[in-house]
Amino acid sequence: MPKYYDFMICGYYLYFTSHCIIEAMHVHASDRHLTEAGSAKLFVKSNGETEVKEQGRLTDKELRIIREFIKTNYKEMYLKWSSMSKEGFYQG
Repeated sequence: MPKYYDFMICGYYLYFTSHCIIEAMHVHASDRHLTEAGSAKLFVKSNGETEVKEQGRLTDKELRIIREFIKTNYKEMYLKWSSMSKEGFYQG
């Protein structure tokens, strides 16, 4: 599972799986176990805004902080995503 970063944001890793690269760019936020159970899933738009598909166990505050982090770093994150996927940003 490729992580966007080796560090955690609000206690969650931001990652994607090799199985999900057939979808538009998105981010899973999960604890150290990196399982999709209880994880959040956010689709990323070309302006860095996100659409929450699943909130998982994240609190509203954690989700807000992660969304802000993605908004600030989405271009760098897209480089990692696009190295494994031909799918682009989420179109809505």
